[in-house]
Amino acid sequence: MPARPITITGEPVLHRRAEVVTDFGPDLQQLIDDMFETQLAANGVGLAAPQVGVGLRVFTWQMANEDGVPETGVIVNPFVRATKPPEGKPDKDDESEGCLSVPGLHYPLRRGERAEVTGFDREGRELAFSTTGWFARCMQHEYDHLNGFLYVDRLDERWKKKARKAIRGEGWGVAGLTWMPGVDPDPFGH
Repeated sequence: MPARPITITGEPVLHRRAEVVTDFGPDLQQLIDDMFETQLAANGVGLAAPQVGVGLRVFTWQMANEDGVPETGVIVNPFVRATKPPEGKPDKDDESEGCLSVPGLHYPLRRGERAEVTGFDREGRELAFSTTGWFARCMQHEYDHLNGFLYVDRLDERWKKKARKAIRGEGWGVAGLTWMPGVDPDPFGH
């Protein structure tokens, strides 16, 4: 179960809709195991297959929640239906998100406070659960990855402009960039 390199914004696999999983065989099982290892090494709460360069509809999570859902899990071919985000501007202290594929940046983003999640477990058995709070945010964030979006794509115009400037300043947005969990993505401090 090796940790895989994490793709960085600009890599095409992150910006297109992931394919439906049709084979629950050994290749999928290895991908899921590798994703858990990668997520753990990167100290992430969630990880979508496109973030490790695989365009399949799979994501993992490790996050405590108050919804009765196991803290560690995987969902294959998910569908996430979220409530509409509350009106108003997001709070930069209480509603900021980050992403392993946009390392080092965090921006405020308002998301729905509840989400209904359906899909399949790693063996192909149906799953369905309801989520709230930060766990609902995690489900929406990872689901976005499967649909070709990063959280920075959903920011309001003010924060989106800041994110674009920061990403350009970091030299991201170039296909082929990856970083290995546990290794500083910019050892030179840029």
